[in-house]
Amino acid sequence: MALRNAVLAALLEGEASGYDLAKGFDASVANFWMATPQQLYRELDRMESEGLIEARVVQQERRPNKRLFSLTTAGLETLASFTSEPAKPTAIRDELMVKVYALDMGDADAVRAAIAARLEWSRAKLAHYERIGTRLLDGRAEDEYLASAERVGPYLTLLGGRAFEQAIIEWAERALRVLEQRASAAR
Repeated sequence: MALRNAVLAALLEGEASGYDLAKGFDASVANFWMATPQQLYRELDRMESEGLIEARVVQQERRPNKRLFSLTTAGLETLASFTSEPAKPTAIRDELMVKVYALDMGDADAVRAAIAARLEWSRAKLAHYERIGTRLLDGRAEDEYLASAERVGPYLTLLGGRAFEQAIIEWAERALRVLEQRASAAR
């Protein structure tokens, strides 16, 4: 998947500056796509030159002017075309998993610390997702929201992100228990 598809999807939420998109990526498409601000700004320039998005300049006092981006008809058509293509399975490339796989030959304490750090990161990410879910539901029950919301894609994506982080938390807790039991038995 190209970054442009993630940007097009993020712009479904409405007009946004590059800064807002970079900041908002964490609350929307970062559940499934990561990009640095530099990558994002380069892609915005390309997409604008290709007519997928358009920008308008907002004059600001005491700050540099900013550009607000929005989808064009061509951008919406590109996004619609993207959604009709079959999705390719994701290949997991995770440095921590390679370290865990090789931990018997290396520094088990360092790997244990890395697992603990990932556990805390996933707990924080899950809490963040819970806050986003609460904001999206806006006091409605989940079933009511899913039956009546104008757009359910962001919430369904959020469910996927939550399930992923919950699985990582479960795995990390178990891995730490196993490593602690093995360390205790070796003493």
